[in-house]
Amino acid sequence: MPNMRVLLSIALSVLAAVAWAVPVTGAARFFAGARARQARQFRRTSTVPQPARFRVDADRGLLVSSWVNGRGPYVFVLDTGAGLNVVSERLVSAAGLRITQTRQTVVGGLSGVTTASNREAAIDTLALGYQNNRLPPGQSALIVSYLPEGIDGILDPTEAFAPYGYSIDMPRGEIAAFDDVAESSHRSSTDGATVEWLRRGDSDRPFVKLGDGRLALIDTGSRFGLAVSDRQAIVVSRNRTPHTIPSLDLGGGIVNARRVAPTTISIGELVLRGIPTDIVSGAAADVPLILGRDALYPFKMSFDPRRRLIDFSTSER
Repeated sequence: MPNMRVLLSIALSVLAAVAWAVPVTGAARFFAGARARQARQFRRTSTVPQPARFRVDADRGLLVSSWVNGRGPYVFVLDTGAGLNVVSERLVSAAGLRITQTRQTVVGGLSGVTTASNREAAIDTLALGYQNNRLPPGQSALIVSYLPEGIDGILDPTEAFAPYGYSIDMPRGEIAAFDDVAESSHRSSTDGATVEWLRRGDSDRPFVKLGDGRLALIDTGSRFGLAVSDRQAIVVSRNRTPHTIPSLDLGGGIVNARRVAPTTISIGELVLRGIPTDIVSGAAADVPLILGRDALYPFKMSFDPRRRLIDFSTSER
């Protein structure tokens, strides 16, 4: 086992200028490469957590009120592309969390610029939506020195809801757990699809295969539509002066994103037409294709970690 867990990418995905020195890219991306997931027991609570409401902030992402060890509310970002949970130093101090030293974790951004942390916070209880709506116990989170103003932490639902499955209903603004043994069913409507939940490396982040064979990360932490590195881009804009926004990622590196002509993609039997498309330049060579919030908004997505399936369906508002 190496002495370092490497997270290949963290990026804040705000694509518009906000009130700090440099526009930053919004929630956060944690691409776990040689990630050694901390061993833990298969934890199951007596009751499945109740649904929780989130609000969509154009710059910061899917925001949910959270209580940590009974204190709060704090603001967490729901980020399926994170790969692990993250908390700020200010939350650790305010909630009085226990700190443990861990193997050094190198974190960086889409640009590939990195920083390091070797501290984790132990979270005894974590509740979403309201104070008594507790997630499975025994959570932990990497401590980072910087998160955007007003953000206390980043929650990867795959980690936080384990061993349960979960759904994210974008139009309704609701995240809900389900018992993947008793309750999971996948009945795609004519305007939906159920597809295989693919891995990339040893990360559990949710990847799907597009109709052209490429893998794409389902990333609610990103404001992008379909985001493609300029090294991989085959879509060009007819706009001779596209709007390009410089973005500062969590590692301190800079990437640029520009929106180009919409594209059509397919995921299983689901065909998505007119998908907003972003070309990202200055990104690390191994950055994956990303399906962000602008592409995912019409759907309710159900993630079944036991069967390794992801269901896309239209939301019943």
